[in-house]
Amino acid sequence: MRGTIPISVEQATRGITRWDALAILLTLGILVFVAEASRHFLQPLVELQMAPISLAPENLPEYAARTTLRMFLALVLSLGFTFTYATFAAKSQRAAVLLVPLLDILQSVPILGFISVTVVFFMSLAPGRVLGAEFAAIFAIFTSQAWNMAFCFYQSLRTVPVELVEASRTFRLSPWMNFWRVEAPFAMPQLIWNMMMSMSGSWFFVVASEAISVGNTTVTLPGVGSYIALAIEQKNLVAVGWAIGTMLVVILLYDQLLFRPLVAWADRFRFEQQAGVLPPRSWVLDVLRRSRVVALLADQLSRLWRRTYQWPLLRLRSGPAGESSGKRGRWGDRLWSGLVAALAAVALWRVATFIFANISPPEAIKAMALGFATLSRVIVLIAIATVIWVPIGVVVGMRPRVAQIIQPVAQFLAAFPANVLFPIAVSAIVVLRLDPNIWLSPLMILGTQWYILFNVVAGASAIPSEMRDIGANLQVHGWLWWKKIALPAVFPYYVTGAITASGGSWNASIVAEVASWGDTRLQASGLGAYIAQATEAGDLPRIVLGIAVMSLFVVIINRAFWRPLYWYAERKFRLG
Repeated sequence: MRGTIPISVEQATRGITRWDALAILLTLGILVFVAEASRHFLQPLVELQMAPISLAPENLPEYAARTTLRMFLALVLSLGFTFTYATFAAKSQRAAVLLVPLLDILQSVPILGFISVTVVFFMSLAPGRVLGAEFAAIFAIFTSQAWNMAFCFYQSLRTVPVELVEASRTFRLSPWMNFWRVEAPFAMPQLIWNMMMSMSGSWFFVVASEAISVGNTTVTLPGVGSYIALAIEQKNLVAVGWAIGTMLVVILLYDQLLFRPLVAWADRFRFEQQAGVLPPRSWVLDVLRRSRVVALLADQLSRLWRRTYQWPLLRLRSGPAGESSGKRGRWGDRLWSGLVAALAAVALWRVATFIFANISPPEAIKAMALGFATLSRVIVLIAIATVIWVPIGVVVGMRPRVAQIIQPVAQFLAAFPANVLFPIAVSAIVVLRLDPNIWLSPLMILGTQWYILFNVVAGASAIPSEMRDIGANLQVHGWLWWKKIALPAVFPYYVTGAITASGGSWNASIVAEVASWGDTRLQASGLGAYIAQATEAGDLPRIVLGIAVMSLFVVIINRAFWRPLYWYAERKFRLG
């Protein structure tokens, strides 16, 4: 570990340095934050009704702490999901046949759909307690974070440079050791960038996640999201301003305390280290590296972790690459594909039976037509975001110092919920007599366009130094440089970001196609508005129909357009 020197217990206990004191203060601060933010979890639900959400600014620190804790717990769950689900999909061709399309579907299911289906289950885990509602809210936020992280990790595992693969084979690493020594470190820089994006993107849906509906009862959890919802309902611009300021402070805090240290720490895992370029710095990471107590604990944990490399079950080596070898393998693939197709057919039959038992075919055709309306918006918005953010992402990614400045700014912009702009959007559309079908559309891309930027920045920062040197030596400039060096290098990363941005835009349409400011309500014609109306009315058959149509659109687009691009990028632009 760069900058960390293993020390003994005697060295660590000679005296507490200022770095130890700072590290202890940081640790205690985090523990106090977790304790304060979670102390309401076991309270009865009645307590929430006795203390409703207030727009008084002095309540915002507590609300911000509770929202932030939910987001970080969801982030931990998303990491666990990423390391298991994405790894299994990348390592097993048979599993990928099921897991990758399933990830497309999960990404397209609106957060309101997850809440409506899972809320009863989570509330039953802690009947009559706030904890059950907290479980539902954390899971809802998890669904806004996990898919992006899983996609980026899957892409990284599929594009590990040949040099690293050959080194792993030369040293005869077991699959377990190869994962933690080679594959996970290679994927870490891009994963951290996408963790930042997921964390910021979850602010977009935090308003929906903090209002849990159970039957005719709505449980509103204290938080920044519920504060924003109440401020919009009461047309209180001052309260909206307080919420924006609070979000900015929270984002700056977790950027300094978590993400900037992670970016600086993960810099050592870059496949290409550029000579003469200063690595990212973080004062928190410097404190932790210079602390003797932290060094001692890190050394002990590292020793315990290295022992797992010797466990008999984890030392088993996998066979040659490629699962399907010979006639037996081909028959196994066919049987597995047939099983997956059969399961998909049964699921489609069950969904269709439920829908058409309550809804006429003409309304299903209408939902399909609304899906095409939303599709047209998604296509136009993704194209515009690509033209704007790909060049900017390349420029930022190739300049580490600029990236450090842009990072917190981009996090804040990515965290800006569309709901906060409803006062401006609704007022402007009403005053200028604009068409909501056109001018509500930008709200769909507001939170998801940053997936493109963050992934392109990660890709540009990973451009091999050889490619840069060749371009400089051959004096490749202008459009030729973009065509031959920059765009091919960032293309796999762009596709990963664009897939997530496209799916996220469909999800965001539920919020963006229906905008309210006080008593004024504007609605665009689209599938998102259809699902939002059905959810508001508690009409489960129409909710299922809307989700099914949205999932169908997303899966077809991913299969017909994005996945071919992804496979092309994987084959043509893989390093090494």
